[in-house]
Amino acid sequence: MSDTIIENAKSHLRNIQVTVVSQGAEAIIFQTTQHPYLPSSISTSSESLKFIIKYRPPKTYRHRTLDQQLTKHRTISEARILQKLTNIAEVNAPSLIAIDSRNGILWMEHIGYELANKDISSLKNWLWQFNHDESKALTNEVQDTLRAVGRQIGELHKNDLVHGDLTSSNIILSENSKAFLIDFGLSSQSTLNEDKAVDLYVLERAILSTHPLYSYEYNKWLLEGYSSVFSGKQETKLKEILRRYEDVRLRGRKRSMLG
Repeated sequence: MSDTIIENAKSHLRNIQVTVVSQGAEAIIFQTTQHPYLPSSISTSSESLKFIIKYRPPKTYRHRTLDQQLTKHRTISEARILQKLTNIAEVNAPSLIAIDSRNGILWMEHIGYELANKDISSLKNWLWQFNHDESKALTNEVQDTLRAVGRQIGELHKNDLVHGDLTSSNIILSENSKAFLIDFGLSSQSTLNEDKAVDLYVLERAILSTHPLYSYEYNKWLLEGYSSVFSGKQETKLKEILRRYEDVRLRGRKRSMLG
């Protein structure tokens, strides 16, 4: 990880103590105990008080003006999605606390906890604990958790929102196994069933690549949870999404065969 990028981020977060949590292709994730508005003497008074800061660093390979425009647009777009989700009680997502769109910064509620191995409680890391132990990998707890995740995705799609990067790393579990969707940087409003089908396919492939031994069962339980939130008139919509999902899967298999 580039020290220059981290120092650049800290230059926009003056007097804020941060710890690097992770780095992706588009952003660096920091953790802090300081609130963006409250005095540090108040916000750091509780060790349990934590916040997440998402920072999109400048991309030196892009023209500076274009890069600034893209960073601002994507930061504002993600903030808008998070704001919309605050009005959808059925979807669990981190609350937006502050935004600095010019510098590509989002300040959000901290969710999740540390697993026994000190990893963050993403769905991927949580399931990895059971990868080599079938007696734990296929328990009722795992089934219930995956169905709960599926319900979250279903509620998102019911409200015509598409995640855009739906992997098991972008789903966080709380200590009571409540599922949260995170990282809405590629999310959008969409009424297209094709977009929702692609969301499901991306998650299926992510599960297959990270948990191949149990991917059939895991994806089955995810779809069961997903389908359970569609009822009444929504069942027609579900059938169309699942039909498109099968089409997307078929196209994916053909691409794999052709290389």
